Amino acid sequence: MTLLNQVAEQLKALAQSERGANLVEYGMLVAFIAIVVILAVTTVGQEALSNIDVGSQIRPP
Repeated sequence: MTLLNQVAEQLKALAQSERGANLVEYGMLVAFIAIVVILAVTTVGQEALSNIDVGSQIRPP
């Protein structure tokens, strides 16, 4: 049996077990949280940069 076949068999066994299902669910949850955090940081960062740009254009009288 080649290494590729052994890995494929182990992946099949892992996918069919509860432990494999839980691992996939946790992976999807982590990916979803990462996407939400990236979107939030991007949005807040853009707003902060626009505020900094406006603040730098204000000159005291």
